[in-house]
Amino acid sequence: MFQDTICALATPNGIGALGIIRVSGKDSISIVNGVFKGKNLNEVPSHTVHYGFIVDEDETIDEVMVSIFLAPKTFTAENLVEISCHGSQYIEQQLLALLLKKGCRLAFAGEFTQRAFLNGRIDLSQAEAVADLIAAENKASHDMALSQMRGGFSSLLKELRVELLDLASLLELELDFSEEDVEFADRSQLIQLMDKILGVINPLIESFSYGNALKNGVPVTILGKPNAGKSTLLNALLQEERAIVSEIAGTTRDTIEESLIINGIHFRFIDTAGLRDTEDQIEAIGVAKALQKAKEASIILYLADLQQLDWKEIKSDLDKFQRDNVHILICLTKLDTICSFTTSEIPEDISQNYTVLTISAKENSNLSELKESMHSYIESQKVASQTIINNVRHLNALIRSRESLLLCEEGLKTGISSELVAIDLRRALEALGEIVGQVSNDELLGNIFSKFCIGK
Repeated sequence: MFQDTICALATPNGIGALGIIRVSGKDSISIVNGVFKGKNLNEVPSHTVHYGFIVDEDETIDEVMVSIFLAPKTFTAENLVEISCHGSQYIEQQLLALLLKKGCRLAFAGEFTQRAFLNGRIDLSQAEAVADLIAAENKASHDMALSQMRGGFSSLLKELRVELLDLASLLELELDFSEEDVEFADRSQLIQLMDKILGVINPLIESFSYGNALKNGVPVTILGKPNAGKSTLLNALLQEERAIVSEIAGTTRDTIEESLIINGIHFRFIDTAGLRDTEDQIEAIGVAKALQKAKEASIILYLADLQQLDWKEIKSDLDKFQRDNVHILICLTKLDTICSFTTSEIPEDISQNYTVLTISAKENSNLSELKESMHSYIESQKVASQTIINNVRHLNALIRSRESLLLCEEGLKTGISSELVAIDLRRALEALGEIVGQVSNDELLGNIFSKFCIGK
């Protein structure tokens, strides 16, 4: 399909022990062979590694190991060569310049993966999973990306499309015999098939909230009155002095964001300004930011000082933050400063509707329970579907497919013409096809692969 040969540095820029330069295209082996002093690379078997030197006429550039991969059993499904050189930026740039002089061109961002997709090596959802795997910062996001890259999600979509195509073929056949008013498909069986397919799509859509949290991290906003211990808690969770702690109210004026991995899940903690009415213009901006971060959070840690509990004020704050897609944990702080506290002192409506923990960030009391409570909440967001989606593009396509299928089902139940049902069914098929790239356009592909790193 592609006539040109591309090359790029596949390892990060900077000084390191090794650098890898990737070359892909029909002429990749002959081009590298022309600058390689060692075995004749045109005659070696696929998936072999060879020692030698890269030379530019009489000048030796570096001592290297060259890996040869013959099409079609390569990442791009083209002839592919990887040159392992010393990780000097000078050496890497010299090698790239030499390859360009010999007939290669520099690859665009994501072009190796794009070629893998266009050559049928992987589908579009698997290509996107490659980028997710590279960006994975914890075990949960790594496992999810690896599963999608191996084709778990793609296989499920292909099964759905096969069933929808069977249904579409029956309806299209009826259109061919519309003048005879013949029905080839039992409407009740078609409705059952719709329900079955929707029973797969709905859990996939529901899984996005969990999948997105694993991929991008769970936003956790720490809220409370001034001096409730918000910055102290952040420092204790991170085990470092990240935020300034002071007895002076209003010390935190802006948001402070830091990340922490808890049992394989990435949590993004946001420390905020204390909630209070203030005439200080800068502090007021900080309070406004705190309220905005509360709207964006998946978890809110609401802190209240055990020495100054005002349940009426706490209830008033909680009412402001409550919404369907947020989990609020009430942390009663400074446990080390009081003699005793029992759960019976917590108002019944609070204890029934919220998880309440007593903690001492200063002495690390009950912080493990706090972490476990956050982790358990995220794990509880899992749905019945074993396949989890984390891509907004996939989510939107699945929602459009579901909307079209619901219209199909309604049409079948109300007895509208097969032609109108078939239109909605084709739209559902197109939406599913967009996910794996069976229906795509240059703008979509350009947008997806432009976000990849060079060399991948």
